[in-house]
Amino acid sequence: MKKVTTLIMGGGQGRRLSPLTNYRSKPAVPIGGKYRLVDIPISNCINSGLKRIFVLTQFNSTSLHRHIHRTYPYEPFNQTSVELLAAEQTLSNSDWFQGTADAVRKHLPHYHIDETETFLILSGDHLYRMDYNDILRFHEEKNADVTIATIPVLKREVSQFGIMQMNSNGRINAFLEKPSSRQNIQDFVMPEGVRKTFGIKKKAPLYLASMGIYVFKPEVLVSVLEGKEADFGKEIIPKSINKHHVYGYVYNGYWRDIGTIKSFYEVNIDLTKPNASFIFQTPEGRMVTRARFLPPSVIRHSELDDALIAEGCNLSGVHVQESVVGLRSVIREGTVIRRSVLIGNDYFEYERKRKDMPLGIGKNCHIENCILDKNVRIGNRVTISNPAKIREKDAGNYFIRDGIVIVPKSAIIPDGTKI
Repeated sequence: MKKVTTLIMGGGQGRRLSPLTNYRSKPAVPIGGKYRLVDIPISNCINSGLKRIFVLTQFNSTSLHRHIHRTYPYEPFNQTSVELLAAEQTLSNSDWFQGTADAVRKHLPHYHIDETETFLILSGDHLYRMDYNDILRFHEEKNADVTIATIPVLKREVSQFGIMQMNSNGRINAFLEKPSSRQNIQDFVMPEGVRKTFGIKKKAPLYLASMGIYVFKPEVLVSVLEGKEADFGKEIIPKSINKHHVYGYVYNGYWRDIGTIKSFYEVNIDLTKPNASFIFQTPEGRMVTRARFLPPSVIRHSELDDALIAEGCNLSGVHVQESVVGLRSVIREGTVIRRSVLIGNDYFEYERKRKDMPLGIGKNCHIENCILDKNVRIGNRVTISNPAKIREKDAGNYFIRDGIVIVPKSAIIPDGTKI
């Protein structure tokens, strides 16, 4: 293994994931009941044997810093470190990060470039499982200046991604940012030679979308960052294609960009299905997170159907269907939860000193197609199901995005409320 330095982008503001990102950055958003999004790339790095990892942060970074500090301490025996690099003002530069490329540029002095043979740059808000050694080997075999991880997508999906034009040898000739369905993109169809190389069996025409994973030679990274470009996807990658040998590595597994409320909701609900596209329960490529040492969940007189239940929960006389129930969740008698994501609570409430309702979900509630953020207090006989099919709404103690109701962190929903 060559000396690889990994940079994980953790500073995005995440407006499209609001209100989940009102108090935290995108990589700090919880997923799967007990994990954070940033655990995914860090776990993939650890499983790939990559030992020098930097996480670059800026917006709402407190919870992300706390999580990484508690989860990934320096391991002296195998010399693995996960180091935080926060946005900083210096004598030479008083601006904050203007984008992903600008974040990497402003921290160049911290990477010990003279000790690095390869840079691996990752996004902190995707769900996938990958052995990075595969793309690193591909990068070395091609003697590439830059390698971009791509994933095959159908034509109806190309408007969501930047797509690559690749020749049969894997060399990238052009890049197109989120083309519309009206554009002629026939020249961007994946070549047959690339299909055979990477074992792609789908017969429909496929296009290669960028996964936001990049491998750079150190001198090339320094060179392309000499300008003022702010973003990798929109600016640095097109610039690199014009000046350097850029290749595409095709990934043929599960990958989802958790960039919107809709994608966050769909990914979590998919985790509960019997034949889920992605599972955390696997001995290979395991995902790690903070060890909390919580007690086991207590479940009394309840019906659970395709549910993901985290530790420390208390469920009594409830019906949970196709839902994720996060850490320390409390759900009381007679309540029905369907197709919802409960992020859970930060603490147990053994003695309630406040006069308002207790932490968790009250009795005889009906909650459907909903996301409940941390530490919410929902009274008795509350119904949340959006029967009017409202697409977008801001209402103080709840929001609606893409028809999904979100109850924000620490919100209080009074008894008898109907949403």
